[in-house]
Amino acid sequence: MSKTLQAVRGMNDCLPTETPIWQMVESVLRRVASSYGFAEIRMPIVESTGLFKRSIGEVTDIVEKEMYTFDDRNGDSLTLRPEGTASCVRAGNQHGLLYNQEQRLWYTGPMFRHERPQKGRYRQFHQFGLEAFGIGTPDIDAEIIMLTSRLWRELGINEFVTLELNSLGSNEERANYRDALVVFLTEREEQLDEDSKRRMHTNPLRVLDSKNKDVQTALVGAPKLSDYFDDESKAHFASVCQRLDAAGIKYVINDRLVRGLDYYNRTVFEWVTDSLGAQGTICAGGRYDGLVEQLGGKATPAFGFALGIERLVLMLTSLEKANNIRAQVDVYVIGLGEGVDIQAALLSEQWRDQVKDIRIQNHCGGGNMKKQMKRADKSSAQVAIIIGEDELAEQSVTIKYLRGQQEQQKVSLEQVPALLNSLI
Repeated sequence: MSKTLQAVRGMNDCLPTETPIWQMVESVLRRVASSYGFAEIRMPIVESTGLFKRSIGEVTDIVEKEMYTFDDRNGDSLTLRPEGTASCVRAGNQHGLLYNQEQRLWYTGPMFRHERPQKGRYRQFHQFGLEAFGIGTPDIDAEIIMLTSRLWRELGINEFVTLELNSLGSNEERANYRDALVVFLTEREEQLDEDSKRRMHTNPLRVLDSKNKDVQTALVGAPKLSDYFDDESKAHFASVCQRLDAAGIKYVINDRLVRGLDYYNRTVFEWVTDSLGAQGTICAGGRYDGLVEQLGGKATPAFGFALGIERLVLMLTSLEKANNIRAQVDVYVIGLGEGVDIQAALLSEQWRDQVKDIRIQNHCGGGNMKKQMKRADKSSAQVAIIIGEDELAEQSVTIKYLRGQQEQQKVSLEQVPALLNSLI
């Protein structure tokens, strides 16, 4: 007997019992993004490897350890996208969307990283991302953070998340700080773990967000990035904070929040939660004014974020915020008697025309009343509509309520559309 095939480790199926919450989350994300004037863009899953090396940075964990990279038949190096921002910038440059223009774009889809699979972290995962191009002022930083705050309110989890905020200053200020930080870390190299020792020479700012407690102890007294800011960087960050204060959005300034990708500057943020264990970040982003030019375009300011849909779904489920999602089926239609199933199917078509967005499932496969009612009970339908020879003769149907205590009743065909509307 041949071995049953399994999904690739860390790449999971989303089953019909799970898709309703995914659809609800995706619907909220799309609706909120649209309400702020953002339009959808769709990019390919596979890109040239050089795109991610140039954008993310060759000495980041993603590029060094996690990318799914392969040579195609022409010998070109291709990579399954590990994140969406670089692809979005590439598409904007390629199609002339960015230079001397303002663009507000969102996207969603699968991303790929070869990490150790664990709760809330997978090798194929799904992100929703949003990017604003051509606006260099702090108002767009604050507005996009306000947008994320609205997402949590719409999903009912705002009380379970905390906003962490920081500024990385300009690229020049960050470079000056990097030199000072390397001097500080070199003096304490014996106290660092092996990962931090490696990062000290490749991406020293990442040492700041190490989860190793001994490393965090060694960082006490480290120079602060904000001490290297000029007046413009200070004013930009102060304006972001002022706008969030005016909107009543609470935040914590975390001067060790640096983000894991090389392209960030000035405002960076993360929304974190303690509802997911070790995987506490559900949304993160910031400003990346140099990336468009770095990838071959004209200098263009930009700000954006990405969030993991799996983590949102996991969080909503664990907090029991997904219990009132509309069922897959509203009505289960049963036809009893010779040729009645044909008429039942035609009536169902008629009701779908009359009541938009109604979800009707017709019984297929034949069987007696008991078998059909058993199928109806197993469905998620609220009611079963039973149509027999007597009902057809009387131009009526029998309504049996499957999820409540209401009594079974017979209604005329003319009354059915109004009843179906009440179920939506």
